[in-house]
Amino acid sequence: MQPRNAKGKMQNAHRRSGHCAFRIVHFKRSLLCAALAFALVLVHASAAASRDFLWKVTGKTGVVYLVGSVHLLTQDFYPLDPAFEQAFKESDLLVEETDLAELLAPQAQLQLLSRGMLPSSQSLDAVVSPGTFALVSRRADALGLPIDPLKRFKPWSLALMLAQLEWQKAGFDGELGLDRHFYDRAQHDGKRVQGLETAEFQIAQFDGISMEQQERLLVETLTDLDAEMASLSTLIRAWKAGDTPTVERIVLEDLKKDPQLYQRLLVARNRDWMPKIETLFNRTGRAFIVVGAAHVVGPDGLIAMLKAKGYQVEQM
Repeated sequence: MQPRNAKGKMQNAHRRSGHCAFRIVHFKRSLLCAALAFALVLVHASAAASRDFLWKVTGKTGVVYLVGSVHLLTQDFYPLDPAFEQAFKESDLLVEETDLAELLAPQAQLQLLSRGMLPSSQSLDAVVSPGTFALVSRRADALGLPIDPLKRFKPWSLALMLAQLEWQKAGFDGELGLDRHFYDRAQHDGKRVQGLETAEFQIAQFDGISMEQQERLLVETLTDLDAEMASLSTLIRAWKAGDTPTVERIVLEDLKKDPQLYQRLLVARNRDWMPKIETLFNRTGRAFIVVGAAHVVGPDGLIAMLKAKGYQVEQM
């Protein structure tokens, strides 16, 4: 149900961003992985693509499946293409960026809210430039939000919240993203679930960046959000067809312009995940891994890393 007032909308978006937006804003072009979800439903009724954003990775002793995830969808996107469902059916373990049971816990949600707020002695209009605050004011006005409560948020937290409200306005929902879909399926089917990192770690990835970088993230989220919508048709056709070069170009080109954010939010985390992923090949069963699409593609993506280590990688 949609919140009935502006304050309720802000509280709802910030609370729910804890289990989707953290995994979405892994690149500077203001959450393109999530943005591409806006158009997924438009192509769902078309003929089945020859490939999906899904890979079968085979090692000497085992097999894992790797999914480049879309974090926000609508109910119209389901059922998924059979390749996703078959790979999940063959797996006994779901591995996601964070175990959603932990991320959805009240303690993690309270920590997210607390860490996302400025100290009581500070105000957003005092820690960002007048130009940035003007962007915030215009977006708040377009969303029908009062500006004063927004002054309490840190720039990174406000970027997530405002983007989330735009997606909600368009009818898209993290509750229907691939991560939540497969988590709910795992719970229903009695499959084990584990995360590649903790909720605390994910929160720290944003809360630990400098105020200057936070402001850049906020500015680019607000300035790029509308422009990204115009390129979604190209992006979604590429995602649906499993066209990794095109997806890579769109979701990574701007992030690479900021080497610090690129290393912190993408490369370092991929490298940290690799040893954990490699241990999954030693299991008797198969693991089904779901991470943001930006983590899969590119020269520093998981696919490239796995191939470099000699694993056989087959796109399905």
